[in-house]
Amino acid sequence: MAQRTFSIVKPDAVRKGYTGAILAEIDKAGFQIVSLKKQHISVAQAQGFYAVHKERPFFNDLCAFMASGPLVLMVLEKDNAILDLRKLMGATNPANAEEGTIRKKFAGSIQENAIHGSDAEETAAFEIGYWFAGYELL
Repeated sequence: MAQRTFSIVKPDAVRKGYTGAILAEIDKAGFQIVSLKKQHISVAQAQGFYAVHKERPFFNDLCAFMASGPLVLMVLEKDNAILDLRKLMGATNPANAEEGTIRKKFAGSIQENAIHGSDAEETAAFEIGYWFAGYELL
């Protein structure tokens, strides 16, 4: 059964011109793009999105980074979408990511790691609803 997940091509990857190559990897892995938009977000929007991390020491830097330039927001669909995207992305720290993963190919550091993907169904539901109105998901 098809499952939906949420993903972001982060500002570092957009700035470096990797968006098309990352989208090609996602397409090649069999994901259907349900909705996609390029957007520059505010620090306040990033704080709301990452509220679960507000007590962590990296929170302010993460929010400033995510608001530092345009990013690409996506809703993706396929069987086993959440786990398959997590595997395709690779480890959070690109130094630990497997060869062939998006982060191994395109990420520069643990913070500037090119891509975000939902880690669970509940997270995906929140993240999709945070960035996309229902009419954008038809």
